[in-house]
Amino acid sequence: MTTVHPQTDPGPATLPGLDEDARRWLADARAQAAAQAPGWELRFAEAGRRCGPGHADAARVLLLADARPSPATVTRLYRQGTAAERRAVLLALDGLDPHAVHGVPLLQDALRTNDTSLLAAAVGPYAARHLDAHTWRHAVLKCLFTGVSVDVVAALAARARGDGELLRMLRAYAAERTAAGRPVPDDLYHVLALTKEER
Repeated sequence: MTTVHPQTDPGPATLPGLDEDARRWLADARAQAAAQAPGWELRFAEAGRRCGPGHADAARVLLLADARPSPATVTRLYRQGTAAERRAVLLALDGLDPHAVHGVPLLQDALRTNDTSLLAAAVGPYAARHLDAHTWRHAVLKCLFTGVSVDVVAALAARARGDGELLRMLRAYAAERTAAGRPVPDDLYHVLALTKEER
């Protein structure tokens, strides 16, 4: 899975391995998206087939960045999309409008799933900026529950530092695992150490 940040990604040249047909298709699709031409949303949906699963996330994020869709369109693409399409919407949120909060319900929806690819996409820079403390803490715990590496949690050190409530939650989870005879994830100790640092 390719992860890109649309605000800094210059274009198709960042998608190595695309064959010539896929490059042409992506260039045409991006032009349609930039013009918000009818049908650009179909290009968004078919990006996986046209560009291959290894490039689908990046291609879709680029299309969203070019289209600059309204919040209502972003929400519809997420709600009506496949898991892969929803993941791309989540990855694109910070680049579309890093200061808007309309994407928070989409993050909350993704955090309720057990799809690890959606969880990983939902804890990026947009989440670091907009999730309230309670939801963010539970997102970190959800990563630990499901085996998603905390390395993907944007601004983890900054938000975890000195967080006494997260410290309490981590200790409770570790105690629960130990009592059940199950291993405590290494990532938990990493986050635990961060919570003990002073702000």
